[in-house]
Amino acid sequence: MSYRVPIDRLRQPFDALLGAQTTGGVLLFTAAVAAMIWANSPWAEGYQHFWEQHITLGTAEWNFDLSLHHWINDGLMAMFFFVVGLELKREMVAGELSRPRDAMLPIAAAVGGMLVPALFYLWQNPTGPAQDGWGIPMATDIAFALGLMALLGKRVPLALKVFLTTLAVADDLGAVVVIALFYTSDISMLNLGIGVAFLAVMILGNRLGVRSPWFYAIFGIGGVWTAFLLSGVHATIAGVLAAFAIPAIPKVDELVFVRRMRLYLHSYASQDTPDKGIRTADQIHDLERMNRLTEYASTPLQNLEHALHPLVTYIVLPLFALANAGVVLPDDLLGALGTPVALGVGLGLVLGKPIGILLMSFIMVRFAGAKLGSGVSWHQMAGAGMLAGIGFTMSLFVNELAFSDQLLQQEAKLGVLCASLLAGTLGYFWLVRAPRKAVKDE
Repeated sequence: MSYRVPIDRLRQPFDALLGAQTTGGVLLFTAAVAAMIWANSPWAEGYQHFWEQHITLGTAEWNFDLSLHHWINDGLMAMFFFVVGLELKREMVAGELSRPRDAMLPIAAAVGGMLVPALFYLWQNPTGPAQDGWGIPMATDIAFALGLMALLGKRVPLALKVFLTTLAVADDLGAVVVIALFYTSDISMLNLGIGVAFLAVMILGNRLGVRSPWFYAIFGIGGVWTAFLLSGVHATIAGVLAAFAIPAIPKVDELVFVRRMRLYLHSYASQDTPDKGIRTADQIHDLERMNRLTEYASTPLQNLEHALHPLVTYIVLPLFALANAGVVLPDDLLGALGTPVALGVGLGLVLGKPIGILLMSFIMVRFAGAKLGSGVSWHQMAGAGMLAGIGFTMSLFVNELAFSDQLLQQEAKLGVLCASLLAGTLGYFWLVRAPRKAVKDE
């Protein structure tokens, strides 16, 4: 089965998604540039000092004493991963990942786009402390990648946008697995068990039909996130697990919703409205029933995703970029880019990503019966692979987990920033010059 999708059904939501990603990408870029300028200005010392200020929450006996930098990376980024988890569950329940034949190609491409960059990195850093950074070039920044693709407009077919979106979602899932398995510290089994118990309560609430966001917020933040943070398992994993406990099924199905809504609308319209627009008591009651019915017809998962996505896109991620993208540029920039860590990250993102994506896509098309989307050429697939080399947010995040040595962190940051800029530029102009394939009417 190919990526042939009805344009009238997918164009509007994808345009909205890509528009949001474009704005988010602009904010991310602005925050990253601001961090770079700040870190290389006469106030560079203030940049480091500002993010290392400690904030303590709790009581004298039980508290969290973390730097502002760690509150952003361990706290606010847990919200980002919570939204990632919501998106993953939605895609698995009713999206591209719910249909194995449709998801086969982008998932395989995502796997290739993670393994080959890691191999490029290990080629440059086979031993020593620097070896731990192999996960840095595996990630794709969905905001930047889809934002740049959105700027291309109708130069690229919708099916290619669907492919890149599904690939990025699968890539996010892979990054979460890598963080959970390879970038956790010593684990406190007691606290981990407490976190799992709170997660079980959330799952039980889901099964029993609890739909209140406060229930999931209390047990998710006060229970799962707190316990995971204390356990040594990175707290962002708690965000993903908590998201999978959110109900994804409406309380009333579509037929019941339509039938009841018609009854309430008929009842509302049959009432005589007094002068000056004041509603009758019966009409107010009908409006309340329609509001409640509308709430029951939607899923808590989609409601939360819709509510949190702007907060994450416009506040959390720019703050993360501002706190993490500030790397001091050395006098010998070319020499710094030639270090094994920076070179491994750069080669992984710029070369490893498109090579891995194209190689796995070719294997799936040639030997597994997968097909490219309607109107998508191999030339365009290469451009999508280049855009996937924009690692930024996730790569910087993994960098913070991989290295405790400041020098290695700075070298990796430099590699991420330069490689992401180069990958985005190459991918954009490659797709601009890509010949357009004829597309049959959907």
